[in-house]
Amino acid sequence: MAKDPSANNAALGAGMLCYVIWGIVPLAFQIMGRMGIGAWEILAHRTLWAVPTAFLFVVLARQTPQLLQVLRQPRVMAWLALSAAIIAVNWLVFIWAVNNGRVLETSLGYFINPLMAMAAGALIFRERLDAIGKGAIALAAVGVTIQAIALGHLPIISLTLAITFCAYGVIRKRVAADAQTGLLIECLILGIPGIFLIAWLQNTGAGHFTASLSSAIWLVACGPMTAIPLMLFSWAARRIPFSAMGFLQFIAPSMTFVMGVLQGETFTPLRGVSFGFIWCGAAIFAYGAWRRSRALRTATA
Repeated sequence: MAKDPSANNAALGAGMLCYVIWGIVPLAFQIMGRMGIGAWEILAHRTLWAVPTAFLFVVLARQTPQLLQVLRQPRVMAWLALSAAIIAVNWLVFIWAVNNGRVLETSLGYFINPLMAMAAGALIFRERLDAIGKGAIALAAVGVTIQAIALGHLPIISLTLAITFCAYGVIRKRVAADAQTGLLIECLILGIPGIFLIAWLQNTGAGHFTASLSSAIWLVACGPMTAIPLMLFSWAARRIPFSAMGFLQFIAPSMTFVMGVLQGETFTPLRGVSFGFIWCGAAIFAYGAWRRSRALRTATA
């Protein structure tokens, strides 16, 4: 954790803001979905239009020399290519889910992820996992099991979102590249196939970029909607404990849970029990994080 309290507060604020944005973004995807724009096309435009936004961040942060240096390091580039591929899977599944009446499943996935992040923090980054943390993870496991019973199958969407985003966070925390530089390279890696897909869709008449001014504006807006929260996430993840980033993620699924219920998705009593276990795990996790934070402040004082 950052030793400077003001720097730590800035990292926490950045992490909180990125999750608020992620909680709102599904509404934008649903608007584009009602225009007939498919998940693959939205993904392609996300990666393409995120490049200029990410490049602007690099320039503002004066990280152009670092960008050139990273581009000459095959090992770092390989890790960033892997993180780009993982986050692309996460984006594609999420976009498809919110446009196919599966918002509650995305919410469950991002409720699971903080607890998965806590486990990853203990296993990979050697962050301490106490009895409270273990109990929270156990409750989440029970919740996933009940959700599987309620759905009649494993919550594949939820687990895919949780696993891919956790893996992305782990890689980005370990990669020797600042948030802005790493994000730009990831966008460049994904933007190349994105250009080809967009060109193919436009040539076959299936593309929506030239269909109307509104569809073009929404597709271009995918860039800032993608780059800004990812930059905030990556910047914050390198400055505060990985488990703390997981705690902040309760913001986004809370917003999407309300969204799914208000949009009339099926919410059976058994699914309610499942979410109940997840929420209990989240509450225990939050209590543990608060207690560790208070102990740290006391020790510092």
